[in-house]
Amino acid sequence: MKKIFKKNKIDTLRMIKDNNLQSLPRMFLSCLIVISFFYSLPIIVNFTNNSAGIENNSKAILAYTLNNQTNNNSKFPKLNEDDLLIDIYSLNDQETDTVRLEASTIKQLFEETDYKLDDVRKNKLVKPIALTLLPAEIRMIENIKKRKEFFIQIVLPLILEENKKIKLDRKRLFNIINKSNNSKLEKNWLEKKYKQYGIPSKDLSILKIRMDIVPVSLALAQAAKETGWGTSRFAQQGNALFGQWTWSGEGLKPKDAEKSEGHKVMKFNVLQASVRAYQRNINTHSSYEDFRLARAKLRDLGQPLDSMILSSYLDKYAETGNEYVKVLQKIIQQNNLKDFDDAKLLPSSIELESLI
Repeated sequence: MKKIFKKNKIDTLRMIKDNNLQSLPRMFLSCLIVISFFYSLPIIVNFTNNSAGIENNSKAILAYTLNNQTNNNSKFPKLNEDDLLIDIYSLNDQETDTVRLEASTIKQLFEETDYKLDDVRKNKLVKPIALTLLPAEIRMIENIKKRKEFFIQIVLPLILEENKKIKLDRKRLFNIINKSNNSKLEKNWLEKKYKQYGIPSKDLSILKIRMDIVPVSLALAQAAKETGWGTSRFAQQGNALFGQWTWSGEGLKPKDAEKSEGHKVMKFNVLQASVRAYQRNINTHSSYEDFRLARAKLRDLGQPLDSMILSSYLDKYAETGNEYVKVLQKIIQQNNLKDFDDAKLLPSSIELESLI
C-alpha cells in the first residue's frame, strides 16, 4: 500500500510539473495579446475618428467649430457646420488653381479701371474688382500710407460684395414677413436661412437680428489688424483676413502657440471665402450675441450702424479684450474708414448699371 501511495504521489507531482511547464508559454502569449490589444485600441479609435471627420478637401480646410469646447452655454445649441458653411464650401471650391498677381500688375489694373480711394470717398462708388489672393509684394511697400491704401483697395470690394448679398437676403426676408401667405419657394428659402444662420428653433425674430451686415469700416479695421495690413503669414499663405480659429481640420499653426493648444488659424482658397466666413462667424457665434443685439437696437432706432459703437461689443474676438477694441477704434479713426460705410459696389456689367 505504501509503495502504491508513493508511486501515485510521484506521478501526480510529475503531472503538475508538466502542466505548469506547458502553461507558461500559453500564459505569456495571452498576456502579450491583452497588452497589444489595449496598446492598439487608442490608435484604432483615433484613426476611425479622423477618417470620419474629413469628407473632402474643402471641409478639411474650412472645418470650423462655431461652438467650440470653451462654450458650454446650453442657451446656444451646438450648430451644424455643414448647414452653416455649405455656401462657403462651394465658394472655396470654385477656384483652387488661382494665380497670385504681382503688386505691379494689380496697381496697373486699378489705374486702368480708374479705381482710386479718393474718388470712392467722394462718390461712394467702388469698382467690382475681386482679387482671389493677396500679392506677396505688399510686404515690400515701404511707404505705410501707400501700403494701407493698396490693402483697402483690395479688400473693400470683397466686403461690399458680401454685404450686398446679405442686404438682398434681408430685403427678401422682410418681404416674406410682411406677407400673410408664403409660397412653397419662400418657405424653402426660409428653411435654408434658418440652417445657414444656426437657428434650429426657426424663430423669425432671431433671424432678423442675425441676418444683417457688419459695417464696412469695422470689417476693414479688423482685416487690417488681423493681417498687419496684408503682410501676415496667415494672410499670405492662407488667405486668412480675419484670423479666425479652427479646432478641427487643416489650418496654419501660430508660431508662438503652445503645443497643448489645439487651435489653428483657418485657411481658405480664395479671399472672398474668408470674408464670408467672417460674416457668418459674427452673425452666428454665441460670443457676439451682444454685438448683434446692439446692431438690432440701432436698426430699431433708425440710426446708422456706427462702427465705433459696435466695435465695443467685439471684446471677445481677441484674447486682449478691451485693448483689442481700442486698437480697432484707433484704426477706424486714423484711417477715416467710416468714409467707406456708405460705399456701393458698381455692377459688373452694363446691363445692371441702371439698377443702382
